[in-house]
Amino acid sequence: MARLRAPGGCPWDREQTFDTIKPYLLEETYEVMDAIDRRDWSDLAEELGDLLLQAVFFSQMAAEEKKFEIDDAIEAITAKLIRRHPHVFGTGVADTPEDVKRRWDEIKDEERKEKGKDSARRLDSVPRILPALMEAQQLSSKAASVGFDWDGPEQVIDKLHEELRELNESRVSGSKRDVEGELGDLLFVIVNLARFLGLDAEQALRATNAKFRRRFAYVEQRVSLPGASILQMEALWQESKTADD
Repeated sequence: MARLRAPGGCPWDREQTFDTIKPYLLEETYEVMDAIDRRDWSDLAEELGDLLLQAVFFSQMAAEEKKFEIDDAIEAITAKLIRRHPHVFGTGVADTPEDVKRRWDEIKDEERKEKGKDSARRLDSVPRILPALMEAQQLSSKAASVGFDWDGPEQVIDKLHEELRELNESRVSGSKRDVEGELGDLLFVIVNLARFLGLDAEQALRATNAKFRRRFAYVEQRVSLPGASILQMEALWQESKTADD
C-alpha cells in the first residue's frame, strides 16, 4: 500500500482520502457477512483479505500524515484485549459469558472516563451510524443494563400486541407520519423481543431475507413472471418450503 500511494504509484490509490475510502469499508464488511451467511469459506478468506486491506489503507494514510502507523492500531487492540480480559490475563474472575460481558462494559466505561469521554448520557456510546436494527438492540441493551427493562419476554409480547393495535388504529385514522411512528415503535419492540430471546435481530432478518430470496427464486424458475396468478405463485411458494427443508 505504501508503494501504491508513493509517487509513481497508482493514480487512483494516491488520490484517495479517509472520506472517499469509508464507503468501501462498509461494503467490504457486508461482503464478509454475506460470505459467512452462505458458509462459503473460500469466499470468506478472500473477503477477509479485502476487509484487512481497508485497515491497511487507512493506516497508511494516517502514517503519511504522521498521525499513527498500523503497528499502533495492532498494539492498541492487543492491549485492549488484555485489559478487558482480567479473568484470563490477570486475577479477575468470570465464570459465565454474562460475567464477562458485564465486566467488559464496566472496564469500557472506566476507559472512557480516563480519556475524558465520559458522558452523562449513557446512550451516546451507541454509534448513530449503525444499521437501525443493530442500533435499536444496542440502545435497549444499554438501557436494560441500568434496570430500564421489562421483567420477561411475556411482557414484551404483550407490548408487541399493544403496538400492533396502535399501528392499526393509526393506519385507519392517522397521518402517514403517525403510521410511520407506530411502525417504528412496533419494530423497536420486536428488537427487544429478540434481545430477550438471546437473538440478534439484524442477523435474524438477514437470515429471513436469504430465505425469501431462495423461495422466490424457486417460484421464478417454475412460472412466467409477470403473468402468473397469485394462486399459482402461492402453490409454488408452498412447494419451495419443502425444497428449502
